[in-house]
Amino acid sequence: MKYAVVTGASSGIGADFARNLSARGYGLILVARREDRLKTLAAELSTPVEIFTADLSRREECERLGEFMDKFEIGVFINNAGFGDCGAFTESDLGKELQMINVNINALHVLSKIALKHLQKNSEKAYLLNVGSSAGLLPAGPYMATYYATKAYVVSLSRAIAQELKETKSNVSVSVLCPGPVKTEFNDVANVSFTLPGIEPKFCADYAIAQLFNKKTVIIPGLFMKLTNMFSHIIPAKFAIKITGMQQKKKLSK
Repeated sequence: MKYAVVTGASSGIGADFARNLSARGYGLILVARREDRLKTLAAELSTPVEIFTADLSRREECERLGEFMDKFEIGVFINNAGFGDCGAFTESDLGKELQMINVNINALHVLSKIALKHLQKNSEKAYLLNVGSSAGLLPAGPYMATYYATKAYVVSLSRAIAQELKETKSNVSVSVLCPGPVKTEFNDVANVSFTLPGIEPKFCADYAIAQLFNKKTVIIPGLFMKLTNMFSHIIPAKFAIKITGMQQKKKLSK
């Protein structure tokens, strides 16, 4: 049986990724810090499930996951773990920002390398999905400066890897998911209140996986965010940044 690895699987989009892939017949390796939530999710899935608790902000934990994956045939890897924060850069908490960089960038980078080594072993098609954000498609995000920068890294890295693998006719397809607001626990962790209506995590996950298997490189769920992305590329960057900053100010809830 082929297995799919989902990081950040304890809630939100990650949990719905797991449900979708289990329904498609994949065994699951669920990765997160909260073991109790992973066990609850595992109990509702119809295929074999392995639970792997880890703090992915630590490189050694990412490498430990890679060693654990040696026991399985990996067909899908989803880098979903990540979080955000909102506030003026001069006032935001440095410790939280560095933790965000460790999870959103460092862990994703390390796990992408580890995942590709496993995925390339397959004789059939295999898939890597990095979860970015619509934030990563914009030039900058005042009042969520670090978060926007981390997601820009995710988008840029994923696009580059995808092109490299296409040129070598690799069996592995790489995609990056760039949703707008999603109704998850992100708001609470990021200390924000969305000003735009969020999409349901199930819709986001189902759409993303369908597009992943269609080898779509940049995946943007929802017509509104597709139009927003098009608009952001038409207007000058300085205006896009100013408009984005105005939107972020509205999100501040504390």
